[in-house]
Amino acid sequence: MTSSETAAAPAAVRYTYHCTLRWSDLDAFGHVNNARFLTLYEEARVALMFTAARARGLTSFAEGVVIARHEVDYLRPVDYALGGDGGDAAPTVRIEMWVEELRASRFTLGYELFDAGALASRARSVLVPFDLRRQAPRRLTEQEREFLRPYAAPQAGERA
Repeated sequence: MTSSETAAAPAAVRYTYHCTLRWSDLDAFGHVNNARFLTLYEEARVALMFTAARARGLTSFAEGVVIARHEVDYLRPVDYALGGDGGDAAPTVRIEMWVEELRASRFTLGYELFDAGALASRARSVLVPFDLRRQAPRRLTEQEREFLRPYAAPQAGERA
């Protein structure tokens, strides 16, 4: 490899979740309400941290994780359009999620929401593991870090 060539960093695995839209997600203009985007992102996050983690034998996320911060960028409206394939099935959106930052006592998830293949929104959430019994934040366990690592963007790295 010459000095002008660089090895490509491995890309993070993205967790993909297909979320069904509900009629109640709509606002007065017939679009998915901006506040409901957080609910859609929550459904994807729960699928990753509770369902996918449990399938790998990890149950500690279900015992307590709180949101410290959300950021959402709305790029285009999402319509509730029945039967994109000619049927009358409820529409779905695709949410892709990855770990942007992994620290000792918090981590940041990045999201992209796609409607009919078009990017409609980007978001980030900072999550803090939480001990519900003590009502106090806690550090990520090594098992939790191991579960999250494959989803970590190469630039995210891990910090204390």
